[in-house]
Amino acid sequence: MSDFFQFLISGIAVGSIYALAALGFVLIYKSSRVINFAHGQFIAIGAFAAYALATWAKLPFWLAALLAILATAFLGFAVEKIFLKRMVGQPIISVIMVTIGLASVLDGLMYLTPFGSGNFSYPAFLPQEPLRLAGITISYPQLLAIGFTALFLLLFGWFFQRSTLGISMRAVADDQMASMSVGVSVERVFALAWAVAGLTAAAAGIVVGTVSGLNQDGLIGIGLAVFPAVILGGLDSIPGAVVGGVTIGVLQQLAAGYLNQYVPGGGTEYVLPFVVLLVMLWFKPYGLFGIEEIERV
Repeated sequence: MSDFFQFLISGIAVGSIYALAALGFVLIYKSSRVINFAHGQFIAIGAFAAYALATWAKLPFWLAALLAILATAFLGFAVEKIFLKRMVGQPIISVIMVTIGLASVLDGLMYLTPFGSGNFSYPAFLPQEPLRLAGITISYPQLLAIGFTALFLLLFGWFFQRSTLGISMRAVADDQMASMSVGVSVERVFALAWAVAGLTAAAAGIVVGTVSGLNQDGLIGIGLAVFPAVILGGLDSIPGAVVGGVTIGVLQQLAAGYLNQYVPGGGTEYVLPFVVLLVMLWFKPYGLFGIEEIERV
């Protein structure tokens, strides 16, 4: 039984990272109906920016992480202003192709930096000895992942319920034309959504780097790995991103613990999330918490 709880705790920690990364997808889709295929690159840029500031500029890690998160948020803001703003009114497939092209460009640019190949790790800033309670072990990086996600959820909850900008974003997500008619700046909301998505992507990247080290391909892969979590929870649901992320993380750990021994070669934890994705697209394409849109033709 202790094995089950160990897998459960590990799954919640991994799922918290997925939830953080999935929030960026959901925010952009919820406000502009665009799926950002460059999200994995944002995750990698935020993680390596924190590494550069902590090791090259010798900044305290917490300050380096904060500056990296703010810098990636500005990058998201700039990307929307430079590339996406010009695509307003264009077919959605054209906008999606822009994000795919942007992902390729950012990918190539990162390979030109010293971080393009090889593995790196942040300076040690957390206790190395894990916590042990009733036979269950949890490391401090895992606690960091869970704590970071809880903190961001509280901040987002306050932001969307209490702040003027958050209420504007909800209004734009519900009806852009109605929002514009009452004076809400849709352009500002779009730019804000991309900035917040960059912020959450950098936070997810820093947590991944703390838990498992820094590798460009691995960090970019997180952007693809969260797709099942986003589809499971619902593309337009912030609570769904969290539920989907944690669910996928727990399923992966349970699969690794209980199924790999019966499958030659193992690896069921990498396959199971995409099985879930296919099942959801088949039976409930709007996810557990997404809004089902009905169009008359």
